[in-house]
Amino acid sequence: MKLFVYSYREFDEADYFQQAAEEYGIEIAFTAEEPSMENADFAEGYPYVSIITTKIDEELLKKFWNLGVRMISTRTIGYDHIDVEVAKRIGFHISHVTYSPECVADYTLMLMLMCIRKMKRIMQREELNDFSLPGIRGRELRGFTVGVIGTGRIGQAVIRDLSGFGCRIYAYDLYRNAEVERYAEYVELKEIYETCDMITLHMPLNDANYHMIDHDAIGKMRKGTVLINTARGALIDTAALLDGLESEQIGAVGLDVIEDEFGMYYYDRKSDILSKRDLYTLRGFPNVIVTPHMAFYTEEAVGDMVRHSVKSCVLHEAGKEDPWEVV
Repeated sequence: MKLFVYSYREFDEADYFQQAAEEYGIEIAFTAEEPSMENADFAEGYPYVSIITTKIDEELLKKFWNLGVRMISTRTIGYDHIDVEVAKRIGFHISHVTYSPECVADYTLMLMLMCIRKMKRIMQREELNDFSLPGIRGRELRGFTVGVIGTGRIGQAVIRDLSGFGCRIYAYDLYRNAEVERYAEYVELKEIYETCDMITLHMPLNDANYHMIDHDAIGKMRKGTVLINTARGALIDTAALLDGLESEQIGAVGLDVIEDEFGMYYYDRKSDILSKRDLYTLRGFPNVIVTPHMAFYTEEAVGDMVRHSVKSCVLHEAGKEDPWEVV
């Protein structure tokens, strides 16, 4: 079996790919570049391709298909960056990966605490030897009512961890989970918007929930609501979020993801002019924390992402059941 790897990271993925190649007896080639029309030819002769969160649209899918690629495995849980419907129509097999929910759950709790303790401003002041107290008084998490939207594996882990802080927890999901009900009460979205002091998002992105946090949703929220997103950037309408921040309807924000982040994260762009006006604006607010889509980034998760991506391709090649198959 032959596998071509895009967006390959020598410093943290190399050992895992080498181990997988030896374990399964497969040929692996790679590039640090993300897949594009310009470098799709790299994958010629490789039926299997592994990627990360980079956009795979119809044009690129068709080119890959003509080059002999038949399966694309993304080393991520989310797969909204791949045009799955087009892939299915062409005949591609698409898979994703899984990893422990603890990495994102830990990170979510960190962003929550940093937001309510005004850590961004505290750290900025400390760098300037400003040790004054006005403007940085925080709040205690146990006094919050927290709404968790999405109770899959990550949402469940967040709810479990939150329960130890003594806060009240509401949850929303299309499918209820008995384990969640040990710690949280399922309610409708409207009640989460109207009663929660903090809202955290933990669902995949699809057509039904694109921009679910829009002007209307923010208008229903309590004044000063804290908003956390470690899921997908497009769950939030950025223009509505900026309006909510300026009106102080939104009290603080912790974002590990933003809209239109393709081609930016995981690269050194410090000397580049980025056409990311909303990002610059968001980072200018003293009550907004933005991190570069790295809630997943732990030793354990990186190993799982590589191993599962490779194994998914191996299972498909062998005609065996693939637990990570999307289509």
